[in-house]
Parts: sequence; C-alpha cells; structure tokens
Amino acid sequence: MTELSTQKPLITEVFIDGARRGWDLATKSMLPNLVMAFVLIKVLTVSGLLNYIGMAFEPIMSIFGLPGESAMILVSAWMSSGGAIGVLLAFLSDGVMNGEQAAIILPSIFIMGGQLQYMGRCLGVIGIKDHMLYVIMLIPIVLAFATLAVMSVLI
Repeated sequence: MTELSTQKPLITEVFIDGARRGWDLATKSMLPNLVMAFVLIKVLTVSGLLNYIGMAFEPIMSIFGLPGESAMILVSAWMSSGGAIGVLLAFLSDGVMNGEQAAIILPSIFIMGGQLQYMGRCLGVIGIKDHMLYVIMLIPIVLAFATLAVMSVLI
C-alpha cells in the first residue's frame, strides 16, 4: 500500500502567510482602535470636557502620581488595549502626561486590556453564569489598581 505523502510548506510560505495575517490584524483591528481613541481625546480636549474629567478623577488618580485625565486611559483599556495606547499617546503628545507616568499606567492597560470585548466574544459564548461574570470582570480591574500602586512606588 502506498501512503499519501504530505508536503510541509516551505518556510517562506509560512512567513508570508504569517505576515499577511499580521498585516490584516494591524490594519483591521488595532489601527482603527488607535485612531478612534486619538481622535476622541482630541475632541474632548478641544471641547474642554477633558478638563472636567480630569478634575473629577484627580483625587483618585493623584494617589498613584497620575493626572486625573489618565482615568480615560483606564476606561479605554477596559474596552480596548489599542484604544488605551492611543489615548496614552495623545496625552504624551499634548503634555498631559510624561514618560514616568506612562510607565506607571502601562501595566494596568495590559491587565485590563479589552475586557469588554472578551465578555462579548468569549465569556458570553461559553455560558458563564451571571454572578461569575461579574467576578471575572472585577478581578482585572482590582489588579490594575493594585498594579498602579506598585508601579507608583517602584518608579
């Protein structure tokens, strides 16, 4: 009996396929989030609403050595990591935050990163009970604030 031989793809084909998938991910998923967040922050800045948001969250965020406006980064991170990075970049370019403050908040972005998307895409689909869903969503938020505390001490 003869066995069917399966040929392995060439390494160049694997590389090109991976590059194509990476390009699609970057242009169809990450880039729109970055642009949307950057534009949203510019609109809030021009309209003056960002100042009010900053004043409202200043008492909480100042505990970690951050400006009140940085709460927008955490809200954005809850929805999308890419969006939160866009907000952070907008704040860095406008002088709202500096590099030290960015280093404090960066780990929290990735701990909270995209929870809202995960809730809809993963947790709802696999049938997590409602009471557990709240716990699963709360844990990264608590960890993100703990990370802010640790990073503000370390930096």
